[in-house]
Amino acid sequence: MLSWTGGAVEGETLLDERVGSNASWSAVVSAGTVLTIVDVGGNQSADFLAFDAHDHAHRYSAPDTLVAQQNAYIRVGTVLRSNESLPLMTVVANEIDRHDTIGGACSKESNTLRYGHHVAYEHGCRENFLTEGAKHDLGARDLVSNINWFMNVPVEADGSLGIVDGMSAPGKRVALRAERDVLVIVSNCPQMNNPCNDFNPTPLRMVVSRPASAGTDEAAA
Repeated sequence: MLSWTGGAVEGETLLDERVGSNASWSAVVSAGTVLTIVDVGGNQSADFLAFDAHDHAHRYSAPDTLVAQQNAYIRVGTVLRSNESLPLMTVVANEIDRHDTIGGACSKESNTLRYGHHVAYEHGCRENFLTEGAKHDLGARDLVSNINWFMNVPVEADGSLGIVDGMSAPGKRVALRAERDVLVIVSNCPQMNNPCNDFNPTPLRMVVSRPASAGTDEAAA
């Protein structure tokens, strides 16, 4: 079942696009507007990178973000910070318990190492990032640790990480307010060899809205 739920905050819709399974997407999200990512099919990982739209040297930093919030997971209130600890986006609405920012992105190389040479032909999120990033003059040196929206990566008692069945469902959403003009790049994860996409990649919906009032956080509560 697919659920094409709309934006998570009330306001004027500026952009509303569908991202096919296995595909990539990008857009500049202007300061003050809100990007809602909809998990249309449920348990679909949306791999995510963010850059200052006017200076790509400032980009999402997992270490800066996690150190600032003293937590390994992303929830409502998390501020996505750059490698200069500048705020890029803030999570203002969220419909699942937590999101991952330590599991990384799949690639042809990692797929081959983990699952065997018979999957070498399968592209991964790294290839999606490179394809989409090239539209904005970004290359391999610009790929950093990413966020995996809707992906369930528990930290076990011994410190190891798992990739297990997701906690999401069709139509679940996460929404982020841009604190500055931000270039967002998303890979709709094509991984079919582990449970991160329920072994069945499905579409995403991307909605950018201008909130009806400055009380975005109140609307998301």
